[in-house]
Amino acid sequence: MSQKISFKVQGMECASCAAKIERQLKRTDGVLDAAVNLAVAKVTVEYDPDRVGVDKLIGVVADLGYKVPTRRVDLKVSGMTCAACAARVEKTLTGREGVLRANVNFALERATVEYDPSRVEVADLTKAVADAGYRAEAGEKRFDADGEKLERERETRRQTNLLILSAALSIPLLAMMFAELFNIHLPALVHNKVFQFALATPVQFIAGFQFYRGAYKSLRHGSANMDVLIAMGTSAAYFYSVATTFFVPGHVYFETGAIIITLIILGRLLESIAKGRTSEAIKKLMGLQARTARVFRDGREMDIPVEEVLVDDLVLVRPGEKVPVDGIIEDGFSTIDESMLTGESIPVDKRAGDEVIGGTINKHGAFKFKATKVGADTALSQIIKIVEEAQGSKAPIQRLADVISAYFVPAVVGIAMTTFLAWYFIADTGNFSRALINFTAVLVIACPCALGLATPTSIMVGTGRGAENGILIKGGEHLEKAYALNTIVLDKTGTITRGEPSLTDVFITAPGMDERELLGLVAALEKGSEHPLGEAIVKGAREKDIELVDPQGFEAIPGHGVSGQVGDKELLVGNRRLLASRNVDIAPIVNTVEKLEGEGKTAMLVAVNGHAAGVLAVADTVKETSAAAIKALREMGIETIMITGDNRRTAEAIAREVGIASENVLAEVLPQDKAREVGELKEHGRVVGMVGDGINDAPALATADVGFAIGTGTDVAMEAADITLMRGDLRGVAASIKLSRATMRNIKQNLFWAFVYNSLGIPVAALGFLSPVLAGAAMAFSSVSVVANSLRLKRFDPYRDFREKERTDYRLLPAPARRPK
Repeated sequence: MSQKISFKVQGMECASCAAKIERQLKRTDGVLDAAVNLAVAKVTVEYDPDRVGVDKLIGVVADLGYKVPTRRVDLKVSGMTCAACAARVEKTLTGREGVLRANVNFALERATVEYDPSRVEVADLTKAVADAGYRAEAGEKRFDADGEKLERERETRRQTNLLILSAALSIPLLAMMFAELFNIHLPALVHNKVFQFALATPVQFIAGFQFYRGAYKSLRHGSANMDVLIAMGTSAAYFYSVATTFFVPGHVYFETGAIIITLIILGRLLESIAKGRTSEAIKKLMGLQARTARVFRDGREMDIPVEEVLVDDLVLVRPGEKVPVDGIIEDGFSTIDESMLTGESIPVDKRAGDEVIGGTINKHGAFKFKATKVGADTALSQIIKIVEEAQGSKAPIQRLADVISAYFVPAVVGIAMTTFLAWYFIADTGNFSRALINFTAVLVIACPCALGLATPTSIMVGTGRGAENGILIKGGEHLEKAYALNTIVLDKTGTITRGEPSLTDVFITAPGMDERELLGLVAALEKGSEHPLGEAIVKGAREKDIELVDPQGFEAIPGHGVSGQVGDKELLVGNRRLLASRNVDIAPIVNTVEKLEGEGKTAMLVAVNGHAAGVLAVADTVKETSAAAIKALREMGIETIMITGDNRRTAEAIAREVGIASENVLAEVLPQDKAREVGELKEHGRVVGMVGDGINDAPALATADVGFAIGTGTDVAMEAADITLMRGDLRGVAASIKLSRATMRNIKQNLFWAFVYNSLGIPVAALGFLSPVLAGAAMAFSSVSVVANSLRLKRFDPYRDFREKERTDYRLLPAPARRPK
C-alpha cells in the first residue's frame, strides 16, 4: 500500500534543480511517483513504505546538495495500554500535515516525531495526540532518570493499591468458585447473590475504572484497544449477574469479572516492573555523569556544578574521582578506568597530551586537564543520545506486528460475537449463560500487548547491553541488518593495523646523496601532508634531529603521493604509478621496493629532479586482537575482505598475518573508490558491513548495509557509521554481530510466543474449553512472559568467547601506571 509525503526543500534555484531532484527520486527503488513544485519549494513523493523509508528519500535530496529543513521532538505519551494504542497515536501523528515521520514506542511510552517547522508546531502535535484520546508532553530535555523512576514508582503504587482492593474483595468470590467446583461446604453468606454483588461492584467500577476510561477514549476516537476487550468481557459477566440477582432467575458470574480484573492488574503491575528494568542501561549511563567539577578560575581552585564548566577551563581530578568532562591532560599522570564506556576492564595509562573522557574514573594519580568538550558535546552525552534514539527506534521485523495490532481488537470482537451466536443458536441452543461465558473468554484471552512489546523490549535491552560493552548501535534497523551480514570489508590502516606507522628504512640510489639529506628533503616536503605515512617520515626525521625547511608548491595527489619543491630540488614521493606517470625510470629501485613490500612495509619511492633517488619504507604494526577477531568472523560464517590503498604485495603480507586469503585483498584502491568497491559487492547479492576509522572511509561506511566505525577514529567516520565500537579493535565487530543475532533470536521467540498464544488461545476459548478466569490469567501473564524473555538478554555477553580465550592464555594484567621518566 503506497503512501504520499510532502516536504520543503531549500537551495533550489531554477527548473534544472527541480528536474534533477524529481529525476533522482523517481530512480529510487520504492518510489512510485515524485513531483517538485519550484514555486513553493515543495516535493511530493508517492512511495512504498515496505521498500523505501522517509530517511532514504530525504537522503537522496541531501546527496544532491539540497537541504530538507526538519526538526525532531520527543513526546512523552501517557494513556497507552496496548500496541493498538501505539498504532493509533502513530497513525494520528503521521497523518498531520508537515509531519515527515513518526515512531511510537509502546514499551518506552514515547513518540519521536520529525517534522517541517514551517508547516506544523510542537503544540499541534501534542494537540493531535490529545484529540486521539491520549496525553502528550514535549520533552526538550533528555531522558530524566529520576523523573522516570518517580513516575514509575507512582504508577506502581497506584496499581498496587488497586490490586490490594480487588484481591481482598475477589478472594471470597474465588473461594466460592472453588467450593462449587470441588463440592466444598462454605457459609451460606458466601453463596448469597447480593453479598457477591456487594463484593464485585467495587472491583468492577473502582479497580476496573481504568479499563472503562481507556475503552471510552478509544471508542470516542474511532478505534479499539485492549481496554475495550476487558471492559466488554467483564461487563458482560457482571451485568448478566446483576440481572439474574435482581430481576430474573439464573446463575451468577460475579467472580468472573472480579477475578479477571484482579489478574490483569497483577499482570500490568509485573509488566511495569519488568519494563522498568529494560531501561536500566540508560539509567547506568546517566549515573556515570559527574555532578561537580574542580576548576581553576581567577587563580583559585573552586568546586562548581558540571553544567557550568566551560571549554578551556583547567580542571583538577584527584584519585578516585570521576572525570567531569572531556579534555586533554596538561599536567600529571594516572590510570583511568574506562570500562563504563568501552566495556574494557583493564585501566588505561594517561599522561600529558592524552585525552580523557567525562564519566570515567581516575584510579591513581592526580592530574590537571583542559576541557575541550562540555555539556551535550561530551562523549558520554553523545553516547546517551545514541542509546536513547536506538531504544526508541523500530526494527523492520516489527512491521508485521504493527499491521496485525491495528486490526486485532475489531477482529477479536467479531470473533467473540460469532462465538456467542454460534453457541446460543447452534452448539447449545438457548443456553445464554454458556454462550456468554465463551464470549467473555474470547474477549479476555486476546492480547495485543504481547505483540506490541515483542520487538521494542528486546531492542531496548539489546542496545543497552551493547552500550555497556562499548558497542553503540544507532537503531533497531541497523541491529536487524547486522544480523544478516555475510561479508565484512575491513580498511587496513587504523582498523586492522594500529594506524601509527613509523619509518623503518631509508635506501639511497642517487649518487652523492646520503641518508640524512634524502630523509631531510622528503620530510620537508611531507610537512604539508596530513597523511599518516607522511607524518611518520616527518617524525622519523625529527628524531634524527634533521632540520626541515619549508617546501614550495606542495601538492597532494590522492592515492598516489605528493610533489613539490624543496630548495632547488623538484621532488616526487609516492607509489610506482606516480613516478611512472611522470616518466621517471624506477628500474634501479624496483628490487628494493619489492623486497620491502614482501616484508609488509609500505615503500615510498623518491624522485629528485626527475630521477629515482631512493626508497623510504614505513611500517604499520598489526593490532594484536585483529587476527583473533578475523578468525571469529570466519567461524561465524562471515567472509572478510581487506581494502587498502597500499600496493598488492604489502597488502597481502598484512593479510597473511591476520588470516585473510589473498583473493580477498582489494589493494591499490583510491579513497574515492572504496564506496564503489562496497557497492559492487552489494550488487553481487552480498550483505556487506564496512569497518573503517578515517574521513576517507565515510562514503564507504554510508554505502555499506552496515557501517562500523572504530571508536578511536574520526567524528566524521562515526557520524557516517551505523555502529560505533568504543574499544577501537576488531573484536567489537564480531561481538556486535553476535549481539545482533542474539537480539533477533530473542525478538523471534517473543513474536512466536505472541502469535502462537493468540492463534491457539482464541480458538480454544471459542470452542468452550477455557473458562474466562483462566483466559484472564493467561492474558495477564502473556505480556509479562514476553518482557521477561527480553530481559534474558541482560545476561548475554557478546565478548564471552574472547574472554574465555584470554583466560585460557593465562595473560597477566598490566601493572598500574608508573611515573614517566
